[in-house]
Amino acid sequence: MVFVLARQGVYLEPIMQHHTDIERQIEFDFLRATEIAALNTLQWLGKGQKEQADEAACDAIRGMFDLTDMRGEVAIGEGIKDEAPGLFKGERVGTWRDNAPRFQIALDPVDGTTNVAKGMPNSLSCIAAAQVGDESGSALLDIPAFYMKKLAYPLEVRKAWVADPSLPIDVDAPVGEVIDATARILGKEVRDVMVCVLDRPRNEPFVEEIRRKGAALRMIQDGDISAALAPAMRTSDIDLYVGIGGAPEAVLAAAGLRCLGGGMRAKIWPRDEAERQSLIEIGWGDRLDTQFMSRDLASGDHIVFAATGISTSPLLDGVRVRGSVATTHSVIMRARSGTVRFIEAHHDLDRKTIHLRSTQAERRV
Repeated sequence: MVFVLARQGVYLEPIMQHHTDIERQIEFDFLRATEIAALNTLQWLGKGQKEQADEAACDAIRGMFDLTDMRGEVAIGEGIKDEAPGLFKGERVGTWRDNAPRFQIALDPVDGTTNVAKGMPNSLSCIAAAQVGDESGSALLDIPAFYMKKLAYPLEVRKAWVADPSLPIDVDAPVGEVIDATARILGKEVRDVMVCVLDRPRNEPFVEEIRRKGAALRMIQDGDISAALAPAMRTSDIDLYVGIGGAPEAVLAAAGLRCLGGGMRAKIWPRDEAERQSLIEIGWGDRLDTQFMSRDLASGDHIVFAATGISTSPLLDGVRVRGSVATTHSVIMRARSGTVRFIEAHHDLDRKTIHLRSTQAERRV
């Protein structure tokens, strides 16, 4: 609301402004949701109870969404591979007040639950939200598979490929060729190109090829959303992310890359013939060889991505507690403006309260 002062009078006349840039107003509600998820999860760090950690994060996010003026629907939740406490596809979140903005939401309350359970680095809470009209289709593509083969790269590489599509920036290209092209584009020696890979047996062929090529290798135990975003972050030393990881995580990473300007190629990776046949039966047979780009996975320009570190990752520092003060490190970004904000927040635990769905009340952290 703004106030206009009359020329001859002394009264103030309120004038309501109608904003179409709704995500600018609501983006910090998504950030608060990841902040309190990280804070509520901290009690389970290193306790060996990943389900309880995930449940604590979900409870906090649901509680924050209960206060958020939106008509939200979860398009991508925990993922079919997690068997977790929620949030799940199709769940409605927000106030659902008439005329409230409509958002499709993809989220991972804890990316890296195993890392949280073991007290290891590389875990965060993240949310991607896309504003959509009442009659719009899906802006966040729900891939009905467990895994995708991924290649994520920085803005400079994406621009170079746009200018010359013959470059081997391709999820099916030999990793050595991708590394060579990336080195030329970034003006680096091959040995200085840092490639990040999720440490899984299925990714061993990528690891062997990277080592043969002589590039720098960084392996992570879990949490490939932050790793896929890292090549596009100016604060990161990682140049490429390659390998096979979760399909829901690919969509969340794509939303973040849309905001950052980096790129991703991803392709469905069926675990076995049974999953391949299942995908064919539900109508995805013609897309098994499709290379999805970031814009295919997260379409439109009205996208917000928020994340808060739980334990330190290539993207964000984790929560730190000193006495009665907890410090969180978060990022909030928007595709429309390309603005990326890193936010360090200090929470006084003697006064800080969070709203939980389970209690329908505020409680201290």
